[in-house]
Amino acid sequence: MVKLSDYEPIVGPQVMEELKLLSKNLAGKKVIHVNSTSVGGGVAEILDRMVPLMNELGLETRWEVIKGGEAFYAVTKKIHNALHGAPQGLEESEYEIFLDVQEENLKAMRFDGDVIFIHDPQPVGLVKARKSLGNRWIWRCHVDVSSPHPGVWNFLKAYVEQYDKSVFSAPLFSQKLSIPQALICPSIDPLSEKNREMSGEEIDGIMSRLKIPLDKPLVTQVSRFDRLKDPVGVIRAFKQARKYREARLLLVGGTADDDPEGAQVLLETRQAAGNDPDVLILSLPPTSHLEINAIQRVSTVILQKSLKEGFGLTITEALWKGKPVIAGAVGGIPLQIAHKYSGILTHSVEGTAYWLKQLLQDPSYATKLGENGREHVRQNFLLTRHIRDYLLLFLSLDYPGQSAVAL
Repeated sequence: MVKLSDYEPIVGPQVMEELKLLSKNLAGKKVIHVNSTSVGGGVAEILDRMVPLMNELGLETRWEVIKGGEAFYAVTKKIHNALHGAPQGLEESEYEIFLDVQEENLKAMRFDGDVIFIHDPQPVGLVKARKSLGNRWIWRCHVDVSSPHPGVWNFLKAYVEQYDKSVFSAPLFSQKLSIPQALICPSIDPLSEKNREMSGEEIDGIMSRLKIPLDKPLVTQVSRFDRLKDPVGVIRAFKQARKYREARLLLVGGTADDDPEGAQVLLETRQAAGNDPDVLILSLPPTSHLEINAIQRVSTVILQKSLKEGFGLTITEALWKGKPVIAGAVGGIPLQIAHKYSGILTHSVEGTAYWLKQLLQDPSYATKLGENGREHVRQNFLLTRHIRDYLLLFLSLDYPGQSAVAL
């Protein structure tokens, strides 16, 4: 099992001392994280690594997952799309499905922590329990709600404003609220299966098992099969760039438990690829962390052509491995990529194709982008920084209205 001390060679002793100081002032606190799925997606990956480390720091921390059926997850997918600006709202019957699941989980769950940390819209209604308990509640929004569907956002806002504090990943993601807001970027764990160093033998074995040929430069996009990740646009951009430099495209991902559209998008992607032998599509289980790690390490260029994005942890992962990344200039991606310094930002299929051609033809420039990107992640987007920010957030709950706290 990974321990906090294992991170010191990566982040340095000063970071570790800071974590110990903060946690000392929170000793004995009970924290309960709640989200909608235990596997698939960045939230589950973060909590899987963060919860044990918070316990090691002395906070009694547990992770709960709400329960809901297919109808509920179909509704929450529509909510997700609406928060990203899709014009379609919800029917009255869909709101009722959403609220019924909140009530069912309120009856089944225990909220006996000092801090109840609710992640994203799916369990937002659980805050109904707050009034009778007298503890502190935080709502963490991992998606971009800068231009949401008004009706859907107003429905959620009525619940969000019952919390003690809200958390967003960046200023541009948020909305005006009557409660305090904190801005905390997500992170990756450099010691997880998806990000740890791998031997050449390990990587070769995985490539052989997955039948991924490496006789040409490999261009890869890693993401769940979601229209907002634009896998069809990736295929179009690749085919344009391939006219100038031979390469192979790999679209690799899967679906999460709370995303009922994934199978349909995967089918659309396969149809767009057709019988092209240089376009490979690989659907992996959400637990395929070592496989993703190996694929990213053998890739020549990583794409993330998102049309909308929360933060984009697959970009963080690729940058940490020193890979040149071309990504859509949306959501939290510009926080990670300084254009032409730590990666490339694009706005269209044509722009993506242009920069893909450039990086395939100029390996030295691609290498420099990857080096700069890795150092940017080291300084800003590793799990230890994320835990520090959450510890500061918990401390702030006991000092409302104060801009500085003496420890």
